[in-house]
Amino acid sequence: MPHITTTTIIAVAFVLLAIGAVIGVGLLIADMIMPLVQSATHGESLRDRFAERFARLRTHHDEDDDDEDSDDLEESTAALLSMLPGAPIVVDESDEVVRANPDAYRLGVVDDDVIVEPRIAQAVRTVREQGGKTMFELTTMTPQRFLRMAGADETDGQGNVASGDAHATPVAVSRPNWLRVTVGRISERFVIVLLDDVSERVRFAQVRDDFIANVSEQLVKPSAELQHLAASLEQAGLEDARIAQDARNVRRTIAYIDHMVKDLLLLIKAQEQVTPTDENRLNVLNEARAAAEVAQPLAQERGQRIAVSGSDALVVHGESEQIRAAIDKLIENALEYSPDGAVVSVDVKPDRAGRHAVVRVIDRGTGIPLGEQQRIFERFYRGANQNEHTADGVGLGLAIVKHVALTHQGSVHVWSRPGQGSTFTLVLPLDPAQAD
Repeated sequence: MPHITTTTIIAVAFVLLAIGAVIGVGLLIADMIMPLVQSATHGESLRDRFAERFARLRTHHDEDDDDEDSDDLEESTAALLSMLPGAPIVVDESDEVVRANPDAYRLGVVDDDVIVEPRIAQAVRTVREQGGKTMFELTTMTPQRFLRMAGADETDGQGNVASGDAHATPVAVSRPNWLRVTVGRISERFVIVLLDDVSERVRFAQVRDDFIANVSEQLVKPSAELQHLAASLEQAGLEDARIAQDARNVRRTIAYIDHMVKDLLLLIKAQEQVTPTDENRLNVLNEARAAAEVAQPLAQERGQRIAVSGSDALVVHGESEQIRAAIDKLIENALEYSPDGAVVSVDVKPDRAGRHAVVRVIDRGTGIPLGEQQRIFERFYRGANQNEHTADGVGLGLAIVKHVALTHQGSVHVWSRPGQGSTFTLVLPLDPAQAD
């Protein structure tokens, strides 16, 4: 057994004394603050208080998990919604969109997980309160951010913005969306909105009605002129110049009707969406050259020139007749609103992202006032800046360009300034294999 010295015993005694002093001070402090703690906790002990707080945290966490689970629809309901035609939207009791087909955003109905179309939002609230369902028709516009503006800020190959004005914003085009809307309650929490986009059918019906109305109206004029010519021929002694003038009037009117009928037929064809197939792959530069060839006689009459350039490797899916007609309409417009001897440029190249073919038709003609640029793509709209070369126009050319572009999942936009000229840009999506 080792020897324990007096020094060791004294050291141990001091340590025990120190420990006892610490415990005593602790008990003294506890006795002093315990009344304060119990007052703050309404008589509960600290242990009980901490246990309660921990239990609350667990309960809150569990409730959050339950809320997250309850925000989701049952799997069977979600699967059913995915098979519904059109664009279904599911709204919860707080008017938040919890399910939405991407088309609902493109159609201008949903934005930032909220229904922004007032009439639909009101119908959701009414059906939630009263039950049942409601059906109605509605017209919306596609939000600007969904309009393809590829190529709007491309350069002309010389470092200049092709539009001619680095600070200008090109005017894009869109078409109204005609919707059939059904709103119904599927549970205590959820209301469903079904959007049926009937735009193609409505547009087709409108163009058909325009065709019938305008052709019927215009047929009256040549009929009257033919009667006048026949009466002139029956009268003896009339000068040959008078008869020739009457004949020219008949021919001009018939040419106008022929032009209008062809344009209306093109417009009708441009209402049907184009489905990409191996058979409808088109080289864009070849289509531009073919369109320029059609417009060449018009250019030669006034000593004008059409300059076509660009990439020969761009391929799109589309209807050759429609795309060629759209480019031809842009070239004809450029020639008709340009002075004698002018050059109209047709440039074909990819956009910066390499996903679209950009066909740009540039002239240095009279230009289009800013106030008219939103309307020039409307059917039968005729601007104020007409001249002797455009007086007999029908007013369907740019409407054809617009519908051809949108039918091919593309876009068209214009930059123009009076006295500086115009730049029309037709944008078409490239063949996906080429874009990749």
